[in-house]
Amino acid sequence: MTAYDILLAPFADYGFMRRALIACVCLGLGSGPIGVFLMLRRMSLVGDAMSHAVLPGAAVGYLIAGSLSLTAMGLGGLVAGLSVALLSGFVSRATVLQEDASFASFYLTSLALGVLIVSLRGSNIDLLHVLFGTILAIDASALYLIGAITTMTVIALALIYRPLVAECFDPGFLRAIGGRGPVYHFVFLLLVVLNLVASFQALGTLMAVGLMMLPAAIAQLWSRSLPSMMAIAALTATASGYIGLIASYHLEFASGPTIIITASTIYVVSILFAPSGVIRRFYPSPHLKG
Repeated sequence: MTAYDILLAPFADYGFMRRALIACVCLGLGSGPIGVFLMLRRMSLVGDAMSHAVLPGAAVGYLIAGSLSLTAMGLGGLVAGLSVALLSGFVSRATVLQEDASFASFYLTSLALGVLIVSLRGSNIDLLHVLFGTILAIDASALYLIGAITTMTVIALALIYRPLVAECFDPGFLRAIGGRGPVYHFVFLLLVVLNLVASFQALGTLMAVGLMMLPAAIAQLWSRSLPSMMAIAALTATASGYIGLIASYHLEFASGPTIIITASTIYVVSILFAPSGVIRRFYPSPHLKG
């Protein structure tokens, strides 16, 4: 086999592979930077909880559409995710519960409810599609939705970048100068939910957060500058999508899990060889030894 047969032929020959690749590029550009902010705000597990919270909405969208309509399921997931985010924020402010505890409670309820809905009205195959995604089944309407979410995310991050950074590192300073921290926090949660809905279209509810948090962790190992971390996260997510699709095509593996395994492999390599990795820590360069 030539390099063309390995690296380009699957996308040249099959439209579903091209759509899957475009979806991965869009997810990388949107989810990667969002994952960096989630990590800096110590909300990585909240992102995981939110990815499961979209399940009941996706299940209701599935029932209404009567088939595995990714657009209907995505819109249902958006409503469910925003509802959980707002309810969790309200409970954490109205009770003694911390935000992570309220998120965990609502996410477990949402996950159980979503699985129950799909199990009652669908088949086991339908449940697997909802939980693990169908990236090779993405149609034009789902691709438009993912592209629109990515565009909205990039524009929103450009508009609120400075106050969002301030809200991440020094929320007290933002309050002192009259900044609307809760507003930016809500906008950020909205962007998280939107990108999880976009990722859900491709990777399912169980792995939707994969292209959000793994590239962010990789970026932190390679850089300490926020702009470069966002760029590295976006590039890593995109590369994981491309390599994962190529590997799944030739090895006949499931595409979604292969993409996440690819990102995990890059993460392990980064743990070992990145500037902040294990090897540099235990075996520093000679000029760093004092």
